[in-house]
Amino acid sequence: MDFGQFYQFFMNIFIYTIPFLFVLTVVVFFHELGHFLIARYNKVDIESFSIGFGRKIFGYIDKRGTEWKVCWIPLGGYVKFIDDVDPASLKDKLIINENGFHNKSLKAKSAIVSAGPIANFILAILIFTFFYSFHGKTTVLPVVESVEENSPAMLGGIIIGDQILTMNDIQVKAFNDIPRILKESNSNDIKFSVLRDQSIVDLTLVPIFKSYNQENNSNSYPYIGIGGGGLKENIITEKLPIHRALNQGVGDTYNIIHLSLGYLYKIITGNESTEHLGGPIRIAQISGDVAKNGIYPLIHLTALLSVSIGLINLFPIPMLDGGHLVFYLIEAIRGKPLGDKAHELFHKVGLSFIIFLMFFAIWNDLNFLNIF
Repeated sequence: MDFGQFYQFFMNIFIYTIPFLFVLTVVVFFHELGHFLIARYNKVDIESFSIGFGRKIFGYIDKRGTEWKVCWIPLGGYVKFIDDVDPASLKDKLIINENGFHNKSLKAKSAIVSAGPIANFILAILIFTFFYSFHGKTTVLPVVESVEENSPAMLGGIIIGDQILTMNDIQVKAFNDIPRILKESNSNDIKFSVLRDQSIVDLTLVPIFKSYNQENNSNSYPYIGIGGGGLKENIITEKLPIHRALNQGVGDTYNIIHLSLGYLYKIITGNESTEHLGGPIRIAQISGDVAKNGIYPLIHLTALLSVSIGLINLFPIPMLDGGHLVFYLIEAIRGKPLGDKAHELFHKVGLSFIIFLMFFAIWNDLNFLNIF
């Protein structure tokens, strides 16, 4: 390896690592801040608030005895309560404190645990709101720029320059609404209303279904054969007033959650490939690529990742926030908590599952980068 290759190698590490750590640190900080604030509200004594794991780089102790610190391994963080034996919030039996987390009511503990993911969703909404207010919302207008030969669109009368207004009486605001409406339609033919030369034209198209294979699973999607989004005049960026930006931010956050859960359901039922599941390597690559286009795309990516981390933490897996909520639900139903052996067993299972997912995601990342 000559000096030029050596220099490029380390520059790539820098370019991809710094944006990734920025995005991850912001998302983790707000997640843990959610736990922290609701714990303080419920008068829980907090031993430490950490960004990262391992040995401390620097930190300070506030007036209430909480140590705020940044550690060497910047791949997460935690809030450790006074009666926790470790950052996973397992109870330390040697510490009995009336202001300890484990001494609080189920309602208080559930609120504290839920606050982390909720903080992630709130962060995403705030970022989207800021983004649409100051940068603007970019929309690709539903204008047809190409029509495939002998496609359903051509046979149905669609021509280049048509702006699609409605499909089956559903308003089409952006080009990416078209595949969504096609997929959600239950009819064999789709009624289109298009704007052509200042006149409204009504057309009927019959989509065809194209098949594709993913890991031996045969799937199909409705296809009409049009293209768009390539011309600048068909792409608009509009700065939204704060109330519309907030409404759009809430909608975007909901849509990300909805699409993520839908994708997960399809994986479980065998109707979708797992190849799109990514881990830290892919996130780092995406962060670096996005950062090359400026700060606004990186901020937008932070919102996307914040929603994803908030949602993942709500999954009913021991060691995650959702796992703790399941334990509290069981305790509420039984009238008493699970025994120590059950807690230990479930946490071992949860840890094993998380490690498996981590290695699986890294394997997917390496395949995505064509390492093998």
